[in-house]
Amino acid sequence: MLEIIPKGARFDGCTLVAGFHGIGATGYWSVKYLTQQLKAERVAFIDSEYIAPVSSLQGGRLTTPHELLRKGDLVFLKVDVPLYRDFEVKFYRELAQWVVGAGFREAALIGGLDATLRVDDSTHRVVFSSSYKTHEAFSGSKVLEDDHVIVGPVAILLNYFEATGFPAYAILSYASTERADPRAAASAIDLMSKVYGFTVDTTPLIKGAEAMEATTYREEPAPERHRGESMYT
Repeated sequence: MLEIIPKGARFDGCTLVAGFHGIGATGYWSVKYLTQQLKAERVAFIDSEYIAPVSSLQGGRLTTPHELLRKGDLVFLKVDVPLYRDFEVKFYRELAQWVVGAGFREAALIGGLDATLRVDDSTHRVVFSSSYKTHEAFSGSKVLEDDHVIVGPVAILLNYFEATGFPAYAILSYASTERADPRAAASAIDLMSKVYGFTVDTTPLIKGAEAMEATTYREEPAPERHRGESMYT
């Protein structure tokens, strides 16, 4: 059973920002970079029998696999260690239930899309729950195509939020399936900064991506994909 510590923690009027270890580790690195650059402070822990028995030190302080960090009205879900797939559905459904009941006004999710499926020069796609009132920052963004699907934690959360009428959206950046993709994280962060009005320099991410790309051997041609195949996050 999922437990938030301290018990009774509420986040009235806040936005939950969450990203996971999917394609290009886009969501994970986006959240990690944002919490570092915005100097978000830890405000709560998430405990569950489904979380991996792992701990580490950061700056001399013990950190746990799943924590909540806050900067102003933005609350970040930090997922350092992914769950075993067998536990994902139950854990993230319980998390979604808690989010809806803890006073959050909306959820912002970040994921990655297989870059080989890109059909234009866009850097991302977006998905909105029916109750989300679209922000003007998304005016230049394209909605995910009908013939693709989302899987994993992003899908679990979006499904629950849609079913319960909770406002939520996902930014899905095109990313490499072969490695971590800082460029994809930068794309998501740049868009999110327009939505919430913060300033974060993504230059280090772009430089990191350029360094990775410069040392990557020329890849074999990607296998032909046909319309109707899934797009994974």
